[in-house]
Amino acid sequence: MQKAFINVFNNVLGSVREPLLVLDNSHKVVGANPSFYKNFCVTQENTEGALIYDLGNGQWNIPKLRELLEDVLPQNCVFNDFEVEHSFENIGPKIMHLNARKINLKSIDAQLILLAIEDVTEREHYKRNLEEIVEARTSELALARQAAEKEKETAETALLEIQKLKKQLEDEKAYLTEEIKLEHNHENIIGKSDALKYVLYKVEQIAATHTTVLVLGETGTGKELVARAVHHSSPRKKRALVKINCAALPANLIENELFGHEKGAFTGSSARQLGRFEIANGATLFLDEIGELPLELQGKLLRVIQDGEFERLGSPHTIKVDARIIAATNRNLAQEVKKGNFREDLWYRLNVFPITMPPLRDRIEDIPLLVAFYVKKIARRLGKDTPIVPKLMMDTFLNYDWPGNVRELENILERAVIISSGPKLRMVDDFNKPLASLGNTHKKKEAKTLEQVEHDHIVQVLEQTNWKVSGKNSATQILGLNRSTLRARMRKLDIIKP
Repeated sequence: MQKAFINVFNNVLGSVREPLLVLDNSHKVVGANPSFYKNFCVTQENTEGALIYDLGNGQWNIPKLRELLEDVLPQNCVFNDFEVEHSFENIGPKIMHLNARKINLKSIDAQLILLAIEDVTEREHYKRNLEEIVEARTSELALARQAAEKEKETAETALLEIQKLKKQLEDEKAYLTEEIKLEHNHENIIGKSDALKYVLYKVEQIAATHTTVLVLGETGTGKELVARAVHHSSPRKKRALVKINCAALPANLIENELFGHEKGAFTGSSARQLGRFEIANGATLFLDEIGELPLELQGKLLRVIQDGEFERLGSPHTIKVDARIIAATNRNLAQEVKKGNFREDLWYRLNVFPITMPPLRDRIEDIPLLVAFYVKKIARRLGKDTPIVPKLMMDTFLNYDWPGNVRELENILERAVIISSGPKLRMVDDFNKPLASLGNTHKKKEAKTLEQVEHDHIVQVLEQTNWKVSGKNSATQILGLNRSTLRARMRKLDIIKP
């Protein structure tokens, strides 16, 4: 019966291209089809009757093959696609799927094993290569996705920064649009007097720093011009000088103007508004008439100067700003502190580097330059030819006390240009001085040299600080000089403590 089966095997399955083996119970080869001999380069003589593990000089002694025949198949009649990977000496590495089936021959009480071998080497290699390609491509896509997400995050950050800068520019534009409506004094400070030269010397000393500046002087002396000169000589000059007049608005409006408000912070606040501090972030904020700032707002201003932070009205969020402060006043803040009208700690914070703008009566030699400047400017604005200023009128100007300083001079000249119809300037204001005194220019206050002005200013500061040269609230701190420089200046100017 076994021989009859082998004959059928040879006749019927001999044409099958898949390698086939028939094994007996002891795993000896009973027969094989031609495809087996061809694919595995073995002969029929060396195969039939041999133990399968001994084929090819023991090359078929494969652990996975033993597992299939000795462990798996006894528990199953059929087992398909059992993968075996092995490297043969004569044909190289192979990946095979083994399909085993038990065949019972009842007539002779025997059992055979039909073993079909499918060579899947190329297919598995392609599959594995494809998996590697897919894995590599997946990694590339994952990296590309991470890079895209990072670029997206960078772009979103940049967009937020652009929107922030755009809003800042819009706020500055809105502010400057309002400023353009106002008429400013000349941008440059006009004059050649020693008193004015000393002011400009102080401006050059402090401009490049970020130190708070306090500009002192009577009404109309040009304190705002000093503030602009400091700003335009500073690293912040590319940004606009933002200003606010503390005497022009009531307390509630000043707070709103300085610190801004959120939408709905109070009745009528239909939109968020940035305050001057936010607009001046990275720039300079000029607080004009600081002596008029209400006492209840001085603490909030002190916090911004000290810590650089504040909250908008109606907002719990703290905002950080970097704004240089230049304050100006015509009041004696030291006396206002004694009267309880001005905080002492705020006074010390503001009085780091004071610059005093001299009154016009102390810089008489600048009057001819100022007159020429304003007459030309006003005449051009009114569409008139520039009139000649008579000597008698100039003498009058030189002898007048100018309580309203440069601003008063400009107003008088504007009235004179308006009524003048000929080539000479006509004066309409009565200076309340006897005619005999006109032209007596020898009565002018004698001008001081730059060293005399510096000497008097240093002495004034030393007396103000009780001759404390260094340390907190000392002369060096107020003057913006180090101790050795101040002592050297004192020796040169012969300044001795009484």
